[in-house]
Amino acid sequence: MRRVVLVTGASSGVGLALCMRLLKEDDGLHLCLACRNLSKAEAVRADLLASHPAAEVTTVQVDVSSLPSVFRASRELKERFQRLDYVYLNAGIMPNPQLNIKALFCSLFSRKVIHVFSTAEGLLTQNDKVTADGLQEVFETNIFGHFILIRELESLLCHRDSPSQLIWTSSRNARKSNFSLEDIQHSKGQEPYSSSKYAIDLLSVALNRNFNQRGLYSSVVCPGTMLTNLTYGIVPPFVWTLIMPIIWLFRFFANAFTLTPYNGTEALVWLFHQKPESLNPLVKYLSATTGFGSNYVTSKKMDLDEDTAEKCYQNLLELEKHVRVTIKETDNQS
Repeated sequence: MRRVVLVTGASSGVGLALCMRLLKEDDGLHLCLACRNLSKAEAVRADLLASHPAAEVTTVQVDVSSLPSVFRASRELKERFQRLDYVYLNAGIMPNPQLNIKALFCSLFSRKVIHVFSTAEGLLTQNDKVTADGLQEVFETNIFGHFILIRELESLLCHRDSPSQLIWTSSRNARKSNFSLEDIQHSKGQEPYSSSKYAIDLLSVALNRNFNQRGLYSSVVCPGTMLTNLTYGIVPPFVWTLIMPIIWLFRFFANAFTLTPYNGTEALVWLFHQKPESLNPLVKYLSATTGFGSNYVTSKKMDLDEDTAEKCYQNLLELEKHVRVTIKETDNQS
C-alpha cells in the first residue's frame, strides 16, 4: 500500500524541492500537492510524473489564508484518502519585508554579525493586513489555516497502529520576544513572521502532548537561509548577487546558509526516514550546509516551555470555535 504524503506550498521553493527529493527517496509514494494556484500545481505534477512515472501524484487546491478554502480541501481529502502518513505544513508568507538598514550596519560591526545574518534577528519587519476571515494574514497563512486543516483531517491522521507525522516549516527567526499569548495574531507588532513561526514551535509541542497517544506526532524544521521568492522580496536580486561572496564566506563559520531550496530540504527529508516515536518533541531540526557545500542535519532545543505551548494550543482552539460560529452565521444569512 502506498504511503500518502501531503505537502502544502508544493509548487515552488522548499515545497517543490521537497517533492522532488521525496520521490527520489521513494517513487512508490502517493504525493498530494496542496497548492493555492491549481494550474501551477498541475504543471509541477506533470513534471514530477515525467521523471518518476511509477509514482502517484495528485493535486488539491487549498489557500491556507482562506478558511472556506481549507474546509473545502479537507472535505475533498477525506473523500479521497483513508489515511495520511506525512503532512508537510510548508506554505507560508513574509509579506512586504522591510530591511532595517540601521540594524544591518550596526550588526556588521558587532560580535553577533554571523548570528544576525543567519537568523535575521532584528533586521526585518513586515506590513501585515487582515484577511477576508477577519484574521491577520501572516498568522492565518503560516499557522492558523494549517491548524484548521489538521483539525479537519484528524480522522486521517490518528491511527495508533501506524503513526502519522506532521512536519512544520519553522525558522531560526522564531523569537520568543516577538510572541505574546495576549496578541497571538501579532496585530500590534511589526514582526508577524517571527511571531507566527514561534507559535508554530509552541503548537508542535502541544500537539505532541495531546496527540501522541492517538498515533500523531509533530516536528518542526528550519530549512536555513535560502534564496527563494520569499527572500528575494527583502532586497532586489542584484543586491543578493553583490553580497553572495560574503554569504559564501559566512558558510565557513555558520551552517545556516543553505542558500538553495534543495539544500534547505535536508532536515525535512531526514525526518521522512525517522521513527516519530524516537524524536525529541522539544527540539527543532535544522538543515545545515558546510562551507564546501555538504548538507547535514543538526538540532537545537527550542526556547519555550510546555505550559506556554499548551496555552497557545488552547487559545487556538478558542479562536477556532469563534471562527466556526462566525462562518455558520454567515452561511445562514446567505
